Amino acid sequence: MARGPLDLWNAWATQILVLLSLTLQVVLHVLAGVRRREGNIVERFLLWLAYQLADSTAIYAVGHLSLSSAAREHKLVAFWAPFLLLHLGGPDNITAYSLEDNKLWKRHLVTLVVQVLGVGYVLYKNIAANGTLVVLASILMSIVGTAKYGERTWALWCANFSTIGNSLKVVPRDKHQHFYVQFEHLGLGTGGEEYLLQRAHSLFHICKRGIVDSVIINDEADQDPADKTDRIAISDLLQRHKDHKMMWTTMELELSLMYDIIYTKAYVIHTNLGYIIRTMAPLAVVASLLLFHFSGKGGGRIDIAITYVLLGGALVLETRSLLDSLGSTWTLVFLCTTPWSWLRHVTLCSGRWQRFRRVLHSLSWPARILMPRSSRRWSRRIGQYNMLYSCTGEITTTTAATSNQQWLKNLSTMVGFTDWWDMKCTSSTITIPEKVLASLQDMHENFEPYDLNTMGLLRHNWGDLAMGKNRGKKTRPMLFKRLENYHGVDFHESILIWHIATDLILAKIEQDGSSRSVDLEAIRAMSDYMMFVFVDHLDMLPGLPHNLLFQKTKINIAKSCKTSDGVFHQLWHGARKSYRLMQTNKLARIILELPEEDVKPGPRTPRLSYARTIAARLSDWKDEDPVDVLHDMWIDFLMYAANRCNRESHAKKLNKGGEFLTIVWLMIEHFQQLAKAHKKHSNV
Repeated sequence: MARGPLDLWNAWATQILVLLSLTLQVVLHVLAGVRRREGNIVERFLLWLAYQLADSTAIYAVGHLSLSSAAREHKLVAFWAPFLLLHLGGPDNITAYSLEDNKLWKRHLVTLVVQVLGVGYVLYKNIAANGTLVVLASILMSIVGTAKYGERTWALWCANFSTIGNSLKVVPRDKHQHFYVQFEHLGLGTGGEEYLLQRAHSLFHICKRGIVDSVIINDEADQDPADKTDRIAISDLLQRHKDHKMMWTTMELELSLMYDIIYTKAYVIHTNLGYIIRTMAPLAVVASLLLFHFSGKGGGRIDIAITYVLLGGALVLETRSLLDSLGSTWTLVFLCTTPWSWLRHVTLCSGRWQRFRRVLHSLSWPARILMPRSSRRWSRRIGQYNMLYSCTGEITTTTAATSNQQWLKNLSTMVGFTDWWDMKCTSSTITIPEKVLASLQDMHENFEPYDLNTMGLLRHNWGDLAMGKNRGKKTRPMLFKRLENYHGVDFHESILIWHIATDLILAKIEQDGSSRSVDLEAIRAMSDYMMFVFVDHLDMLPGLPHNLLFQKTKINIAKSCKTSDGVFHQLWHGARKSYRLMQTNKLARIILELPEEDVKPGPRTPRLSYARTIAARLSDWKDEDPVDVLHDMWIDFLMYAANRCNRESHAKKLNKGGEFLTIVWLMIEHFQQLAKAHKKHSNV
């Protein structure tokens, strides 16, 4: 009895491995799209597990076939080796799980050579016993498998930033022309997502150029007509809908195209060789299926059934890959830029491709219902973390000390998960306020010709655009001068100080009853979002990290307010927004009422006193509403953080649903084109 599982494995190891390999491929095909959105933890874990197991399972199975006697004892087993090579090629919608996987293309190249030799060895030693028809079927499947695995290695190489940058230098400028202008008469519409996706394609070179920090050859505004076309297209997106929807949607779709290049095979599929492989693969599988069907088979019933399952699975997956690639808007780009004018005329001018895409779209409605998170659109939800709300947990009474939450908190402290527990209980997500989107779309109006340098970086420090001169706010430089000593010496410190100051000011305004709810909601959302990035995505902020300063400030706030013990309640995950706001405002009012000696500068409260000073001086400023100042300041912080964020950090977030800072960064990259036009005009 004890040897039962071991005997089962010894007898059926090869069959189990090949079926497991096929199952993992199906899981990857189905779940890969969830990375475009945040997805739930179960889906992402299953996808991660399938990605980690897929290659190792196929490689182990090939090694098992080459060393065990299974191929000799079961005649059809040798025919399964090419299918494992096909599985190593992976699905089209996932090549890399993380950005670092693309850097391993050399390892995949070596593995490709080794596995092709391994499959060749298995076939050479064992396939002849199956007859001529099965030999021919094995050769066909081996060719397809080698091509697909080689294509995956090629895709990993193409997804490296250096490769993308080099491709931008050699691609002719006319490849970036706005092809949608030529084909608007094909019934694409002027406001739907299909139309905006094609606009995103035509502006996509701006995103590629920005994310790899590269330039396009002959990129001179005085001579390059494509730059003029870019500026016209961007201005049109800004002006067509004043409610900002078209511009934001286009940015989201551009980033989804960048996701395609970095994490899928899109870069290599939509080439001449890619389409040839896509077309020939299903035909080769069908031919292999027919050859096997009319052969003598010569295997057991289970082995024959498994062979049909492998052939049927390969046919379904390869046919799906072909249809998905032909129906993709990447195909439209290929057709619009192909030198074969006859192909463009047959497919586009006749409307055949558009009709084909609409048919595919209508047939895929079950997948869209079952997997809505595979949409190209960003979810427009942002993380929220409020420092004062988190601090209330440090000064909460122990009335609930026996609760499960207190037990979990103590356990997380023992195993070193204190930060995770804090984020679990105090962070949340919200739909980004429309006021923020509208304000950021209009930020290009604040750009003067020399605000952005030739690399697209803001010349100013954080806060300068919001508080600087020549912005229509003549009194702000005076205010900024008064706050200069309390502003913070680096960006992280400034976020921390202004975040606390914002809560203090908003609590006072709401207590006085003189609030503008829409503006306060937008300010609080931006402030809490920047703190969320500070705590959870520190790699996206420019400069050196200051986690010690953050932790010390939290401790000092709790110590300063310890006399107020008993006024707060236990924190819990998923608390209502109104409850969080009530707790935050309660602690903010306590801080405002603290005696001066309790918040004086020093090791006890290193930044709390600065926040109190900013809140007091800004509240007393009579020349302008502090709400307007806070709003512009946080817009400035968002722009500065997005613009100075490491480009790889932006790219890494694309496979986790995307990040709001990345959208803002891409907006600035596009607004740079408008700034270049203004700069050129001012030099005339």
